[in-house]
Amino acid sequence: MMVDLGSFSDEKFDAKKWINNAVKARHPADALEKHLVDLEMKLQLMSEEISASLEEQSSASILRVPRATRDVIRIRDDAVSLRSSISTILTKIKQAEGSAADSIAALAKVDTVKYRMEAAYKTLQDAAGLTQLSSTVEDVFASGDLPRAAETLASMRHCLSAVGEVAEFANVRKQLEVLEDRLDAMVQPRLMDALSNRKVDVAQEMRGILVRIGRFQSLEVYYTKVHLKSIKQLWDEFESRQRTTKFQTNHSANTNEFQSNHSSVSFSTWLPSFYDELLLCLEQEWKWCMIAFPDDYKTLVPKLLIETMLAVNSSFISRINLATGDAVPETKALAKGTLDLLSGDMPKGKIHSKHLDAMIELHNVTNTFARNIQHLFSESAMQVLLDTMKAVYSPFETFKKKYGQMERTILASEIGKLDLRGAVARGVGAQGIELSETVRRMEESVPQVILLLEAAVERCINFTGGSEADELIVALDDIMLQYISMLNETLKSLRAVCGVDNTSDIIKRDSGSDKKEGTHNPRKADLITNEEEWSMVQGALQILTVADCLTSRSSVFEASLRATLSRLSTSLPVSAFGEDQNQRQLSIDDGNVSVNLAGGAALDMATVRLADAPEKARKLVSLLEQSKDPRFHALPLASHRVSTFEETVNELVYDVLISKVRQRLSDVSRMPIWASAEETSAFPLPSFSSYPQSYITSIGEYLLTLPQQLEPLAEGISSDDANADEAQFFATEWMFKVAEGATAIYVEQLRGIQYITERGAQQLSVDIEYLANVLSALSVPIPSILTTFQTCLSTPKDQLKDLIKSDSTTQLDLPIANLICKMRRVNLDP
Repeated sequence: MMVDLGSFSDEKFDAKKWINNAVKARHPADALEKHLVDLEMKLQLMSEEISASLEEQSSASILRVPRATRDVIRIRDDAVSLRSSISTILTKIKQAEGSAADSIAALAKVDTVKYRMEAAYKTLQDAAGLTQLSSTVEDVFASGDLPRAAETLASMRHCLSAVGEVAEFANVRKQLEVLEDRLDAMVQPRLMDALSNRKVDVAQEMRGILVRIGRFQSLEVYYTKVHLKSIKQLWDEFESRQRTTKFQTNHSANTNEFQSNHSSVSFSTWLPSFYDELLLCLEQEWKWCMIAFPDDYKTLVPKLLIETMLAVNSSFISRINLATGDAVPETKALAKGTLDLLSGDMPKGKIHSKHLDAMIELHNVTNTFARNIQHLFSESAMQVLLDTMKAVYSPFETFKKKYGQMERTILASEIGKLDLRGAVARGVGAQGIELSETVRRMEESVPQVILLLEAAVERCINFTGGSEADELIVALDDIMLQYISMLNETLKSLRAVCGVDNTSDIIKRDSGSDKKEGTHNPRKADLITNEEEWSMVQGALQILTVADCLTSRSSVFEASLRATLSRLSTSLPVSAFGEDQNQRQLSIDDGNVSVNLAGGAALDMATVRLADAPEKARKLVSLLEQSKDPRFHALPLASHRVSTFEETVNELVYDVLISKVRQRLSDVSRMPIWASAEETSAFPLPSFSSYPQSYITSIGEYLLTLPQQLEPLAEGISSDDANADEAQFFATEWMFKVAEGATAIYVEQLRGIQYITERGAQQLSVDIEYLANVLSALSVPIPSILTTFQTCLSTPKDQLKDLIKSDSTTQLDLPIANLICKMRRVNLDP
């Protein structure tokens, strides 16, 4: 049986567990007592062996201690000796360092003198060489060897840079400049001939000469000069064709023989063909320059296009101006364009959307050309590509800077064409027709205006790529304010049509401020029929549809505008303060704009525009960031005005709906029946009518009929099931509003009664009860004031005092009860 002693060294050794495991490991045939005895014997033997081994090794260790002690003492003596030696060496090194520093300083001075002597020697050599070159340079030029002349001039410049500003060589410096100009002039005809006739070897040789004398810009100038002439001819072809057509037209008019083979071509039709020919020319130059100037073609050909656009820029702007003017007959007849309209040359003329549409059409053609150019110049450096794109779009920049003004003028002109008038006072009986017609025009104008605004947004994206979004927002807000102002002016005229323009006078009479005695003054409303009156009510209710349409349409448009700004924030290649530079084409940091194209992305018109306008880019970024806030209003002023307009509409409609009530109740407090004396009779007949008077029945009939008038409008709102609840709430709200208003006016009139007899009190009680029944039928809560009037007036005069002092006074309005006592001359004092 083997015994594993490894587990005895474990810190968590458990004797019981070890014994149990040893017992489990015994052979089943072995007896337990025998197995344990064997195990105990083996452990005892092993412990004796371990004790003997430990004793033996301890004795050996004790014998080795004296030897180890002697070794330690010897090592310590060696360390002391070594420390002394090192200290001596350090002292010698410090002494040597002091003397070496002086030697090194002396050597440094010697080296400086040597370097200066070598520089002086070299300068003297360059001066001698410069003198020699200056004396022989004329012979080199006379030989006609241009490469040798270039090398000589390069050597002279090198010698001059080595000599520095020495007065003796000032004339040589001037001579060198003259000679470089002279060599440049000698290279020009050969280089231009080589460029014109496609002589690659000669062109490369002349290019090397110019580069050798530091005149690479001359290569760009000569290269551009050679090819610009032919391109300019392509551009001038349009005007020559126009002149030819005009001449032939005039000639045919004089001779009556019109046989011209040419027809007048518009600039928008001709421009694509010009771009095609220009692109073909540039492609050919790109391929040739790749062979002739492999190190320079990426800048030479773009430079040619930049200079071309610079040369035709003013003419291009003029042609765009006239081409946009041709879109509208009035400006075409006067040969005027958009810029003329903006400058005020045509005081009576206004920019039309067709002008801007024509400009966008030309811009789209330029967009196509710009994409082709970018693809052709894709190998060029970013700055070169950016400069090229700026040149391509430069003719339109004048118009883009005035985009906000153009858009505002266009929209203002379109808004001014809306005919919302029709609320002019006409004959009696025609107000309902006038009101209906005006409201119809107002309602139809809302979607028209929204379409105009949506078209403006689309024009902004197409023409500026969204870079003028900030100007667009301001223009849209201003135009909406103009339109809402027109609606408000129309509402003012509708007040006269509806007969509620003198509401303040009515209120004064209702409140008792008009102290004049007499009956109700006839008003215009008294002269119209009941049918006409209800047609006016129905027309006034339709104004609510105008307000609802304006609110919903403007809200949807503003949400759409915010969504457009959100799309621009992801599509426009602008980021502020360098964020997302890997994804953005433009990043703004500390007022600087940097361009970054990743993954072969294309430069768009917005990138080109904003690259040199950090302030505008920062302003645009701020707007786009604000648009992400849910509380952001794209049209802040217009949004507020829309809410105000809705309130104005509600006020007008309420005044119209309540005007009949005001009219019928205007003289209730002064009706003579309240103070009429009781009639004597031999029979016990009632001294008052058991029927309500006509003034209150007419109001009751009006209120009961009003839901029928609200029903068509509610059905118009609830065109689908989703709005059914909203329509029901709308009708109920207005029903309650008119009923409560009528009750308030009636109560105010009742307060104005100075004296009422018993007969008058009984009659007024019947009138109030009738109104209460009407309100109950309409499910309108009856105010406690009206209930108090009805209760106190129906109570006999001699019982009124007891009624007020009884326990039921909790149901009465005490101030009103006291007022009724004064009316009935009941003294409440004991």
